[in-house]
Amino acid sequence: MEILIAAIVLAVGFVAAAALVARGRGAAAPPLARAEASAERAEAAAEDAQRQSSAAEELARQARDLERRTLELDKRVSEVDADRAQLSEARERLGRDRALLQRELERVSGLSASQAKTLLLREIEEEARHAHAKLLRSIEEETKREAERRVRSILSIAMQRLAASHAAETTVSVVQLTSDDMKGRIIGREGRNIRALENLTGVDFIIDDTPNAVVLSGFDGVRREIARMTLERLLQDGRIHPARIEETYYQAKSELESHMLEEGEAAVLEANVGGLDPELVKMLGRLKFRTSYGQNVLAHSVETAHLAALMADELGASAKTARRAALLHDIGKAVSHEVEGPHALVGGELARRHSESEAVAHAMEAHHNEVEPQTVEAVIVQAADALSGARPGARGESLEQYVKRLRDLEQIATRHPGVDKVYAMQAGREIRIMVQPGAIDDDAAVVLSHEIAREIEKELEYPGQIKVTVIRESRAIEYAR
Repeated sequence: MEILIAAIVLAVGFVAAAALVARGRGAAAPPLARAEASAERAEAAAEDAQRQSSAAEELARQARDLERRTLELDKRVSEVDADRAQLSEARERLGRDRALLQRELERVSGLSASQAKTLLLREIEEEARHAHAKLLRSIEEETKREAERRVRSILSIAMQRLAASHAAETTVSVVQLTSDDMKGRIIGREGRNIRALENLTGVDFIIDDTPNAVVLSGFDGVRREIARMTLERLLQDGRIHPARIEETYYQAKSELESHMLEEGEAAVLEANVGGLDPELVKMLGRLKFRTSYGQNVLAHSVETAHLAALMADELGASAKTARRAALLHDIGKAVSHEVEGPHALVGGELARRHSESEAVAHAMEAHHNEVEPQTVEAVIVQAADALSGARPGARGESLEQYVKRLRDLEQIATRHPGVDKVYAMQAGREIRIMVQPGAIDDDAAVVLSHEIAREIEKELEYPGQIKVTVIRESRAIEYAR
């Protein structure tokens, strides 16, 4: 308001000053001129006064707005201070109520805060485990459906197109005699003949009460075959003494090497693989006299080559690489007693040394997961090898090995808590585990089956695969009287 009054006073002053100036000038000018000048000055003074009045009104309006906003701001500051005080009071009240509620909860539940926290974490853990088992079961079922549909088609085609023979385990050879009198001649004076035979061949000659037969025992099939050929030639010749034994031994060894080369060439021809190094062909022939779980290794290699080629054709992979690697995948067994290391890695090095491609060598090395498979052909060779060894009748086991495997399977399963009974079935290719329903729920049963399967893979060696089935049965019984 003071600003408005000052502006009005200032405007009146300007008007009075203008009138005085006009009156002073009018005394010296003519009357008409003075009148015109006086009118102009009066008009200009009026305009100035109007402008000054408008400016003063604008200033007054702005002053009123400023004062109004100041009052509103002061009011809002007061309201914020009041809200802050109320919030602080509510926070303190909430803290007191929370402490009171916690004490009341502890009193009612009989649990302290730390005990309740532990219980809550346990419940969250159980929920997470349940969700994990549910997701695992869902993924496993989906994967099985998709994989079984594709694998069933490929494997059925491969197996239907391949005919294979059954195998029998053998670590001994039997040489028939014309009469038991020949046993004494084979033993020789003070046992010199039989000692010479065993020292040269590295095979045990068992001469017992078995009528008209000598048993040759040894794990090396090549040595056992040389010993058989040597003894049969000595029996045909009739001259049995250390010098003749040594001469006949080297003749049989030379002949067997030629025979192994022929067997290797026949296997290469049957598997439809060409361009192999002659040394590799010879090593393949040595596999004719090697067995794995009673399965002839050379026959297994040829069979694996056919299976790998069929599966590679179905999958659009290189059938040539798969066939070649499958035929050579066990060639390390031909020299495994001479070179240290797993036969898969030894075979891969032999393949590289004899100018085989890196794809072939890698597939050979990866067929027992000594190295991680990096190509489709490597996975195919691995699958073909497992299929050839796992088919019914392909491999045999001694009774002792069979019983030991069943016992190991049951021990792996029974050491888990909650397991009630364990049954090994189908010659050890399936294991069924009965669990206590009160100790193992449905989710834990899924996890248990996976844990037992992984432990079997780590601890046991077996051909093919082993199915792990966890059975949880809950019964409710009541009697009507």
